[in-house]
Amino acid sequence: MAESSPVVIVGGGFGGLSTALQLAQHPNHPPLLLIEPQERFLFLPLLYELLSAELSRWQIAPPYADLLAGQGIAWLRDRVATIDTDSATLRTEGGRELRYGQLVIATGGRPESFGIPGVEQHALGFRSLADVERLQRLVQTLRQRRRPLQRLVVVGAGASGVELACKLADLLEGSAVIELVEQGAELLPASKAFNRDQARLALQRRDIRLRTGTRVVAVGADGLELSRSTQTDGGQHLQADAVIWTAGVAGCVPAISPPLALDRRGRLLCNADLSVAGLSQVFALGDAASCPADDTAPDANLPTSAHPATAQVAYQQAEQLAANLLRARAGEPLLPFQWRDLGEMLGLGIGQASITGMGITLAGPAAYQLRRLAYLARLPGLQQKLKVAAGWLAAWS
Repeated sequence: MAESSPVVIVGGGFGGLSTALQLAQHPNHPPLLLIEPQERFLFLPLLYELLSAELSRWQIAPPYADLLAGQGIAWLRDRVATIDTDSATLRTEGGRELRYGQLVIATGGRPESFGIPGVEQHALGFRSLADVERLQRLVQTLRQRRRPLQRLVVVGAGASGVELACKLADLLEGSAVIELVEQGAELLPASKAFNRDQARLALQRRDIRLRTGTRVVAVGADGLELSRSTQTDGGQHLQADAVIWTAGVAGCVPAISPPLALDRRGRLLCNADLSVAGLSQVFALGDAASCPADDTAPDANLPTSAHPATAQVAYQQAEQLAANLLRARAGEPLLPFQWRDLGEMLGLGIGQASITGMGITLAGPAAYQLRRLAYLARLPGLQQKLKVAAGWLAAWS
């Protein structure tokens, strides 16, 4: 591979941007091109604090122009439409055709509808600045209107659903009922026991109704159809002012030729070293990648990736991937990605959180502050860290 051939990173989310910044730190790094259509980077773990106005947009969504200034990373504000791995080229929606030496697919995910009718047409998501603005308007409408039996339904009692339900309940202050619907038998099935217990208490304190063992059959403009495994007399229609979907994430991968195998959730099958199966110069990470836990062969029949779909995993993958990209260019063997579980942090309403990990088990306002500090350390770019830290200290004092 020619030393001047660029590393092209498709997608500027947590994994893609972190990979680019990690590579840029190495002296004599190859040319770096980040292709990302959005103007601003979005730090997803703090999106809930933006909804509740505990944080401002500039703190969690800095412009890429600011983050990449002086880093030696070129940024193309465009979206990749197709990738041809035989010719090592890609085409953007803006009509550009570009060659790559190494390609990183970090295009993230989209809400997983599981084929349920009406989800894509009627349910709201929570993965973008536009989603936050939409929910803020909805909260304002419900607070001002205060009609009887107003209801919001959050589907999915994983970390996203629990955090969102608690924030919404605090913002609504009793002007609407919040219901949390989960198909499984328990909320937060993959979480630590302490955090699960704290989440259950947080839901109870806010009178959030948790419906476990409940499947969504369809979503409509005025609510959703539910079915329980114990029901024998059909389903139930639950009236709702809005349905917010946090039930799962599917991969969002550009069209690739020749076609590549994807797992059940539309993610690229990757080897343990984060290279895409069957391709030596194409890599993937984050929500776009399905990775095995060890050196076993990728398997499309496995239901999920071996690693959780969290910012913590994407950050660690970016660090390993940057090293592997340089090793590949030097003709050295690639190293497998090994996830280090650093613990789990959950926001549980305005000014409240729960933490388990790094030798800490803590809940309440102190956990909330520690959570913010931990995420501050993961914000991209030193200047952004300093700006946000200064803002937090000023607000605190």
